[in-house]
Amino acid sequence: MTLLAIISILFAGGVLAWLSERFLNRGSRRIALFSLLLATALLGRYWAYFAGDAASAGASPWWDSLNLAWIPRFGISFHLAVDGLGFLMLALTLLMGLFGLVVTWRDIGFRRGFFYFNYLWTLAGVVGVFTAMDLFLFFFFWEVMLIPMLFLIAVWGYEQRIYAAIKFFLFTQASSLLMLIAIVALVYLHYSNSGQLTFDYQSLLAAQLPPDTAYWLMLGFFVAFAVKLPALPLHTWLPDAHTQAPTAGSILLAAILLKTGAYGLLRFNLPLFPEASVAFAPVAMAIGAVSVVYGAVLAFAQRDMKRLVAYSSVSHMGFVLLGLYALNTIAIQGAVMQMIAHGLSTAALFALVGALQHRLHTRDMAHLGGLWAVLPKLSAIALFFAVASLGLPGLGNFIAEFLVLLGSFGSDPWLTALAAAGLVGAALYALLMMQRVFFGPLADKTGRIAGVADLHPRETAALLSLAVALVFLGLRPQPVFDIAEPSVAGATAKLTAAGLEGKSQALEQGLQTAAHPGWPESDRAGGETP
Repeated sequence: MTLLAIISILFAGGVLAWLSERFLNRGSRRIALFSLLLATALLGRYWAYFAGDAASAGASPWWDSLNLAWIPRFGISFHLAVDGLGFLMLALTLLMGLFGLVVTWRDIGFRRGFFYFNYLWTLAGVVGVFTAMDLFLFFFFWEVMLIPMLFLIAVWGYEQRIYAAIKFFLFTQASSLLMLIAIVALVYLHYSNSGQLTFDYQSLLAAQLPPDTAYWLMLGFFVAFAVKLPALPLHTWLPDAHTQAPTAGSILLAAILLKTGAYGLLRFNLPLFPEASVAFAPVAMAIGAVSVVYGAVLAFAQRDMKRLVAYSSVSHMGFVLLGLYALNTIAIQGAVMQMIAHGLSTAALFALVGALQHRLHTRDMAHLGGLWAVLPKLSAIALFFAVASLGLPGLGNFIAEFLVLLGSFGSDPWLTALAAAGLVGAALYALLMMQRVFFGPLADKTGRIAGVADLHPRETAALLSLAVALVFLGLRPQPVFDIAEPSVAGATAKLTAAGLEGKSQALEQGLQTAAHPGWPESDRAGGETP
């Protein structure tokens, strides 16, 4: 019941925040904060699984589950479950929700209750996406998280917020329709073959599909998840949405919503359609590698700081796509680490850009410069997250990108080399942003910078917490690998059974045996769960 309680608290907290502001004209922020703290405390009940106490008691990779009849006539159930991968995504969701709330505590000046209603409902939808084990329920939560996000952009965004919100809605809804068609077709085909009408994830894993049909169904899922990732050429909604969204909305988009696309690929695409995924892997890897370079080049060309960070997300999430479709444990573990590290670093960068805009009323780097002398704390923290974004060794981003490239090399050396070139672009745009905004002569022709306050202690504490987390991931990434390992092993086992053999698997086994003998025996034996 813990998962249901977390979702219910977020839904109820959103409603209470809206009503408190509407009828009492106060209290919405504190209700939102309390709701998130309570949900995070409930998530902490799974600490025993992280410590290994409950995980060693049974062979099941699932830590907790709840399965209630919902629409039994059509085989639809309210089925929630969490494993190691789901736990990592839930922790990222709730902690980034807290971070976005704290760092923008005083930013919302109107319709505050409705803002926090949409904020918490977006988070509730994301929690549902990361825990739904019924495909109809998954689609339901997929839609729930999109509608409140639309309102966050359209109501509290900047000058072109309506255009950005409509573009976001059209891209996401069109791709969601494809996924719904693929879900219904998968369920129908499984019913035709087995006589069992069900939307249950575990049951559909055993669906027997003709190869051509499976390929088209896989594409339906892939397009929906690639739009949210986002991957080239389905990314064009992202820069506009990020640029026009309020700071809290940009944090949710970058740190959480983009990860739902990557999670969907790992949880659904690869296990449900293993043969089709193996056949499609070269195309997906090519899209990922090109996205890495394309995003870096476009980020380098921006003057708006928010658009620069937005295009950097296209580049970083390209590594996730590349790693997932390299189809081996090393690269997929790197992709999972990239999901977490990118969420932390990019959320911090959007918070810093929002802090600058709140103080200086501009994001145009041509109108900024020399801010280190005026805002030393903000500038120093920005430097840390800029070098984290470019993959500085010792931080989580470096571990993630290194593992993706290492694992992908055995699958396709040329595409891996192309993606590695994107690291040069990351260094260029990150350091260029620092030079233009924080170094050089003070660009204050209007006197607007005089008297501007540096970071508030509340903002400083929130940002430093993310910095500490990135350092921990960079110096001790093994706990994340251990938590995600059963989920990753399950996906790779399905792919191996689908006929994935050869050099990528040999590279994986050799590297794990020689370079990391402490990794689980199941990986060295070919990726199957015990």
